[in-house]
Amino acid sequence: MRHRVGWCIAGDTEITLESEAGHLRRRTIAELYKLWHAGVEDRLPHSAGGVTWHSRAGKWMAQVRRAETNHYLGLYENREAAESAVAEFRELHPGTRIPRLEPVRRNHVRCYDEETLLAQRARIVDVIESGVKELVKITTASGKTLRCTVDHALFTPEGWCKAGELSVGDAVLVSGTAPRPSEALVPPSLRRGIGVWTSMQRERLIKEFDTCHLCGHDFPREQLALDHVVPVAGDLLQALDEKNLAPACEPCHAMKSAGEQALARRGGEVAKAVPDRIVSIEAAGEEMTYDLSVEGPWHNFLANDFVVHNSYNEESGRYRELQPVFYLPGEDRKLVQQGRPGKYEFVAGTEAQQELVDRSMQESYIQAYDAYQEMLAAGVAREVARAVLPVGLFSSMYATCNARSLMHFLGLRTQHELAKVPSFPQREIEMVGEKMEAEWARLMPLTHAAFNANGRVAP
Repeated sequence: MRHRVGWCIAGDTEITLESEAGHLRRRTIAELYKLWHAGVEDRLPHSAGGVTWHSRAGKWMAQVRRAETNHYLGLYENREAAESAVAEFRELHPGTRIPRLEPVRRNHVRCYDEETLLAQRARIVDVIESGVKELVKITTASGKTLRCTVDHALFTPEGWCKAGELSVGDAVLVSGTAPRPSEALVPPSLRRGIGVWTSMQRERLIKEFDTCHLCGHDFPREQLALDHVVPVAGDLLQALDEKNLAPACEPCHAMKSAGEQALARRGGEVAKAVPDRIVSIEAAGEEMTYDLSVEGPWHNFLANDFVVHNSYNEESGRYRELQPVFYLPGEDRKLVQQGRPGKYEFVAGTEAQQELVDRSMQESYIQAYDAYQEMLAAGVAREVARAVLPVGLFSSMYATCNARSLMHFLGLRTQHELAKVPSFPQREIEMVGEKMEAEWARLMPLTHAAFNANGRVAP
C-alpha cells in the first residue's frame, strides 16, 4: 500500500524543471504524468511528408515518406481532405518508435532551501494522478495564479499553510531574485558552457557501475553525475580539467552543489523565493488533479511559480499545526489482557476501568495540547513543539492499493472465523480494516466472496 496526503493541483499547472547545467524549462503536470508513466518515443525513423499545394493541378497533394519510400496518396479539392488521407495512412501504418521511461525519470524540479530560500534542484520521485477534486484559484499582486485543492500546502513567510487557510492580503512565496552574495563570480554564459562540456564527458568518465567520491557507495551510471571536486567558483582554471571530475550520486551532488553556490544565478542576482501578496481567492470548479513527490531534504517544487509542498506519505506536524482530534476507546473496546505471552486474549473491562481510561486520556490530551499551543505561541517551531503530543492524536492519509494487496492486509489485520491462518491484530488497526473491507465488499462483491471462500488468503 502507498500512503499519500491528498494535496493536488490542476493538470494545466506548469512545473519548473531544471537541468544539471541550470537550464530551466516548463511542462504541465498533466504532461509530466503522461510522460512519467507512458514514456517518450525513441528517436527511430518516423513517417515524414504531409500536404502541399500542387499549382499545376490546382489541387492539394497528399504524400508520405516512410522507410525510404515515397507514398503518393492523390490530389484533393481541399486541404482538409488531403490531411485526412495523410492521417489515415499513418494510422494504418503506425511508426515503430519505442517508449522510453529512463530520460523522463531523471527529471529534476526547481525547489528552495526552506531556511535560506535560495533555489536548488530536487529529483522527481513520482508523478501522481489524484482524481477529480474541487479547486480554488489563488491570484497574487504580481499576476501569478494557481489552481489547487484547499488542502494543498503553500510556502509562506510564516511557514507552510494550506490553501484553504489563506486569506486575501496574506503573502505566499513565489520565484524571484535577490542580490547575489559577494563572492568570485562566474559569467552565466561561461557557467552554461562548462555545464554542457561536463555533461558531454559523463558517458566516458563514469563506468556502468561506479563509486560516488563523496559517500563511497556504488551506483549504476544513470544515478551518477560528474562533480567538480574543486568547485568552478573556487578555481576556474580547473573547470575543464578531467582530473577535477569525479562521479557523485545524485543526493550527494545536489547537497554539495547547494553548499557551493546558489543555482541558476543570473547577472548580479541569485534565484530566491520572495513574498507575493494574495489579491483574490475564488472557487475554480472540479477537474482531474495531480501531484509530485520529490527527493529531500526540501520537499517542495515550483507550480506556476508558487512554492508548493510535494505529496508525501502522511500528514506531518512539521508543516502544519495539528488539530486537537484524539482517540478515546469506545465501550466495545476490550480493555483487559489476560493469559500468558503468545496465548493471551482481551476481555471487557469494568465500569471503573472504562471511567479511568476516559478520564486519564482526556486529562493527558488536554495537558499535552495546551503545552503544544503554548510553545507555538512562543515561536517554537512546529517540528519541535509536536514532540509533546501523544500517540492518541489522529492523523490523516490517502491510501491506494489493488485488490490483492488489500486481501493480504485484511488477512493480517482482521480476525475472522473463515480465516485459514489466524491473526491477532491490535483492535484499533482491525477497526480500520473492517471499514476498508466493508467498502471493498460493496465495490467488488464477487472478489470479496472469493476471498472468503479461499480462507481469506490472498491469491
